[in-house]
Amino acid sequence: MSTEVESPETSEPRQQQQSVQVQVHDEDAIACYANFCRVTGSPEELIVDFGLNPQPVGIPKDPIHVKQRIIMNFFTAKRLLAALQMSVQRHEAVFGVLETDIQKRLRVQPNS
Repeated sequence: MSTEVESPETSEPRQQQQSVQVQVHDEDAIACYANFCRVTGSPEELIVDFGLNPQPVGIPKDPIHVKQRIIMNFFTAKRLLAALQMSVQRHEAVFGVLETDIQKRLRVQPNS
């Protein structure tokens, strides 16, 4: 299976970004849902933990179990940041701005 990835890095600042084909084999990938993320790290690596918070509003009374841990260098993290930012911008352009403050999302909006 292949997927198209836009490369954020260019050899010259004025050069336009090019799309490249990268071969990806994801037959053995395990998918899991996460609504919790914790980022820690060291000077050399970034550690991103993912888990499921069964109580997403307020402070959880039970510990959150980390199900996946991804460890990457900061170069990969920066490329991931750019890819996620581009994906969120595209989503917001189609569906509207995503409000990350849960208190603002929970407030009932008056009918106009």
